[in-house]
Amino acid sequence: MRYAYLGPPGTFTEAALRSLPLGPDDELTPFPTVSAALDSVREQITDGAVVPMENSIEGSVNATLDELAVGVRLVISHEVVIEVAFDLVARPGVTLDRVRRVATHPHAEAQCRAWLARHLPGALVVPAASTASAAEAVAAGVADYDAAIASPLAASHYSLSVLATGIQDTDAHTRFVLLTPPGNPPPPSGHDKTSLVAFMKQDRTGALLEILEQFATRGVNLTRIESRPVGARLGNYCFSIDCEGHVADARVGEALMGLHRVCADVRFLGSYARADGQEPTMADATSDDDFREAQRWLGGLRGE
Repeated sequence: MRYAYLGPPGTFTEAALRSLPLGPDDELTPFPTVSAALDSVREQITDGAVVPMENSIEGSVNATLDELAVGVRLVISHEVVIEVAFDLVARPGVTLDRVRRVATHPHAEAQCRAWLARHLPGALVVPAASTASAAEAVAAGVADYDAAIASPLAASHYSLSVLATGIQDTDAHTRFVLLTPPGNPPPPSGHDKTSLVAFMKQDRTGALLEILEQFATRGVNLTRIESRPVGARLGNYCFSIDCEGHVADARVGEALMGLHRVCADVRFLGSYARADGQEPTMADATSDDDFREAQRWLGGLRGE
């Protein structure tokens, strides 16, 4: 199998990919952007791509949400949630008291700000494209960087020394997804999640409520919903949605049919096992048996 991931080597995305059950001959290739990684799957250069979806502190990754809403459709086949832990890394021989310039991604700086204020109050933090590229730059000795804030994997990749571990101020987790070409969804696991993008027919009063009602009336719990702009006109939005359950579940299937009726378009992004193994919240009268019994009752009224 050939897998793409948001690079460069040493990113948390690579760590997420390596947490999946890989074969000894699988190929892992870094790509510079989310778009490039996903296009490699669409163009059949790779078989799947791992990209970040959301972070518990910084929120969703808009580049991923937008890529999933347009272009050739891809589906989520796995999700991975990993703890985001940062290390301060430097070339061998550099000590903490010699650190004056630190390279890292702005999100990483935000999550390590208190530690930096306590231990490196005079250091200048320089933004980098990613934590891994910051580590790569330090290893190469460019731009007079003394150290980088990066993942433990990056330190190993670039043979850097670890000056301090776990320097993040608060616990944080990032959710990553494996995107593959569309196919039959895996069978329900009992702890599933379904992702989709719903496009409004028009910007009018109650348009969002109409979308939400398709889930609420069938007892389907939403775990995430976000609006994203569509096109050049203000006020035109689509909604990126995660809900509990599998497309094979009666309540989820009927909710999708309801969305198909009231939306301009619905893009199904897959049903897959949740990384946390949590079972869905089941409201009264929303099991598959309840839906089958209601269907039998209606069939009786129709003389079927």
